[in-house]
Amino acid sequence: MVTARQKRSRAGVVLRCGAATCALLIAGCGSGADDRGDAKPSAGAHATTAPVASAAHGLPTPGEAEDEVLKAYGAMWAERTKAYRAATAEGTDLQLYLTPGAWAAVEADLDRLDKEGAQMRGELRHDPEVTTLAVGERPPTATVRDCVDTSAWQTLDTTTGWRLPPTDGPPARYVATARLEHGERWTVTEYTEDRTRSC
Repeated sequence: MVTARQKRSRAGVVLRCGAATCALLIAGCGSGADDRGDAKPSAGAHATTAPVASAAHGLPTPGEAEDEVLKAYGAMWAERTKAYRAATAEGTDLQLYLTPGAWAAVEADLDRLDKEGAQMRGELRHDPEVTTLAVGERPPTATVRDCVDTSAWQTLDTTTGWRLPPTDGPPARYVATARLEHGERWTVTEYTEDRTRSC
């Protein structure tokens, strides 16, 4: 004989299994974007585990977590662009989106620009995509793969006011990879550029 309590317990198992199946289906869906060679990995590269608690949303879905990661990555680049245009991070919120290790690399690059009397102008375009997402880890982690387009991004000589011609070598579009962790917020812990790989 099955009691009412046992029926409710079995129903809870079915609901939990159904939610897990939906999460796996969401993680396996492709973006439908055009194929750009190795710059856009297949959606099968996504690795999603159990969701982590969020003060604002309770338990976010994998899609919500991806949105949060991309929003943090975009905010980091918005502040980084401001810093590169002035050759200093003063007046920006860049450090909010970088761990100390990742910040040190950017700071060194900004110091180089300042010593060279150079600033950046134009538009730096991005096409980021979350390739791995492990929100069940402690701390939760994610990887973003980006196609950085520097074709409209130029260096300005602050002494003469002239734009410096681009150097021969790296392609105008190249692959970059960022690793993020979630503490108080999603922050970039590592950022690497592979300028030998066009995208």
